[in-house]
Amino acid sequence: MTFACSRKTIKPFEVTNKVYTTQVKSYADTLKQLPTWVPNDSLSLPSEPVLTTNFNMRKPNFVIIHHTAQDSCAQTLRTFTLPRTKVSAHYVICKDGTIHHMLSDYLRAWHAGISKWGNITDINSASIGIELDNNGFQPFDSAQINSLLSLLTTLKSSYGIPAANFIGHGDIAPKRKNDPSKYFPWKKLADKGFGLWYDEAPLLPEPDSTFNPILALRIIGYDVKDTSYAIQAFKRHFTQDNGKQLTDWDKRILQNLYPKYMQ
Repeated sequence: MTFACSRKTIKPFEVTNKVYTTQVKSYADTLKQLPTWVPNDSLSLPSEPVLTTNFNMRKPNFVIIHHTAQDSCAQTLRTFTLPRTKVSAHYVICKDGTIHHMLSDYLRAWHAGISKWGNITDINSASIGIELDNNGFQPFDSAQINSLLSLLTTLKSSYGIPAANFIGHGDIAPKRKNDPSKYFPWKKLADKGFGLWYDEAPLLPEPDSTFNPILALRIIGYDVKDTSYAIQAFKRHFTQDNGKQLTDWDKRILQNLYPKYMQ
């Protein structure tokens, strides 16, 4: 006698997708609870709660762009679904342009780590993280960049994110990170309204005697506590160079660029 045996096909991320759904439901239940605090004898509490009618969801105000520094999109998707890694992003874009939306834009991903931009030190709470499948040593695929531009158009429109607030992981954590690499086309993004850029060469005069390049870096948003790393991050973003010393050309760019961040 022969017995036919069948097994249910389990999709690769079926289990972790259920974990996501459970966690989201838990947060939704928390939001449904009325605002409370533990009373004490010195507080005068109302007899009933009075809840405001004027509120909405918190919205992200920054987009942080990364490269994965891994070997494939599949590897990154697995990394972001393993609890032990404690890293994630809202979006992962594969080399072929496929966009994986891994987390609601209104939830806090773990992508920025210890970082700083201007006076903001909890960037995870204020940003959307986008990971591009790239090992950091190769140019970015055109299909991937086209998908990124399409996604950024949607995010900018949906959340009113200022052009200056599209930045890289290496910008906010210059001592720890270098992504996206010097191969990333920041000017192409800036031309589309995602990030700021300096003017053409004829409009870049020599810095005047009062110009302070380190102050200019700080005004742009860089953490200048470790100056050489801040310079390196700036050069990687705006001149596609990994050096740690400012050249005359770098200073011209800085003098032209930093007032744009003050507008």
